Amino acid sequence: MHIRNPRTGQADYTISPPNPAQITDLVNQFRLAQIDWLALGVEGRVEAMQAWKNALERYKEAIIDALTTDTGRRNETLLELDVVLKSIDRWCGIARQFFAPPSQRVSSIPFISIEQDLVPYAVVGVISPWNFPLLLSVIDTIPALLAGCAVVVKPSEVTPRFIRPLLQTIAEVPALAKVFTYLEGAGETGAALVESCDLICFTGSTATGKRVYKQASERFVPVFLELGGKDAALVFEGADLDRASSALLWGSVVNTGQSCLSIERIYVQDTIYEEFVKRLIDKTEEIKLAYPTVSDGHLGPVISDKQVDIINEHLVDAIAKGAILQTGEPGCVKLGGGHYCRPTVLTNVNHSMKVMTDETFGPVMPIMPFRDEDEAIALANGTIYGLSGAVFAGNTEEAIRIARRMQCGAVSINDAALTAIMHEGEKNSFKLSGIGGTRMGPSAIKRFMRQKAYLIKTAGIPSPWWFG
Repeated sequence: MHIRNPRTGQADYTISPPNPAQITDLVNQFRLAQIDWLALGVEGRVEAMQAWKNALERYKEAIIDALTTDTGRRNETLLELDVVLKSIDRWCGIARQFFAPPSQRVSSIPFISIEQDLVPYAVVGVISPWNFPLLLSVIDTIPALLAGCAVVVKPSEVTPRFIRPLLQTIAEVPALAKVFTYLEGAGETGAALVESCDLICFTGSTATGKRVYKQASERFVPVFLELGGKDAALVFEGADLDRASSALLWGSVVNTGQSCLSIERIYVQDTIYEEFVKRLIDKTEEIKLAYPTVSDGHLGPVISDKQVDIINEHLVDAIAKGAILQTGEPGCVKLGGGHYCRPTVLTNVNHSMKVMTDETFGPVMPIMPFRDEDEAIALANGTIYGLSGAVFAGNTEEAIRIARRMQCGAVSINDAALTAIMHEGEKNSFKLSGIGGTRMGPSAIKRFMRQKAYLIKTAGIPSPWWFG
């Protein structure tokens, strides 16, 4: 299978996916090896994860180079690896606290005690997307491994180059290598994982997530889905417009807007609308493309060629329906074989336009005025998605009060896209943005385990409910 380079447009890499029978055999091997991995105990698993972190540090340059080629961008790649290294430490700390020795407690029946246990799923399958190839492949993997599961990861076939140096790091930790690996492949490989693993974590589009959910349900396999978003930002009279425009510019265009938690709709109170738009345009015009080299400018190419078509479709549709292009161009531009999208501000938009209703996944900022709070909330909630959002207001109390009315899992207050940086707040995806327990915060580790109870009779007496 040939893989396209996002900066050159050339197919300069090949992958060789395993067949379904090979995946089934691998999962069965991992299911047996998981018994020993669980027997290591939390301290043994922490020790293995720390050894893997050290291996990641040793292979840092090779991983960064591969990820940079995969995605066509550099600065976000450096941040991505740094977040992964820190998350290993964070999850090791959480795991140590989480796995306290079980203790008995007296139940409501005096002669029966209860002891609780947690039993990990044997093999977790992780299917991850192309926008943050490393980070989103480990965000579920690290807590699952510490919970005592074996894990097989299938990253996107759009960005597979980082897999090979990463496999070298795993190989350096023998205990980990028996229960953790990455597979190259496309949809067929992912479908084979769903068919063979005991629990599935999927991050990607809502359309694909529905197929994964349906397939897994036929086997009664638990699924955690983190899907699309159309995050809204609300800017109210009294907000600091300089800070709001800076935050929303970053939250909308960082990583070329290729993030499910990007701000994709901006609603501004009509009394401050013109001033906000002017400030945002001025700042947007300072943002440059990372071309001709990866070290130039701010925004790398659109990673997936299929996403280029979606961005172009949304811009063409909006302009045809009356949207005004304030900055940017009416579509992606081709430079050196890669496709780039200049940061784009659109005004005179409405909800008849795809750019206001469908996930764009590009650095496009459509801005729409509102009269009052009720209208702002109606506009923000008028979507099939409910991932996250942002509120800017005159004070924190006002912003939080408004945020409580938004139908989404996380709201950044007087900032934007904070879930990209802060992984400690526990949240769920609302609506078609996903399903399942939180993947952030201490509770996330519990997703990978089933609860088991031991009901212990402590007195040598007949139970009153027995016959006779």
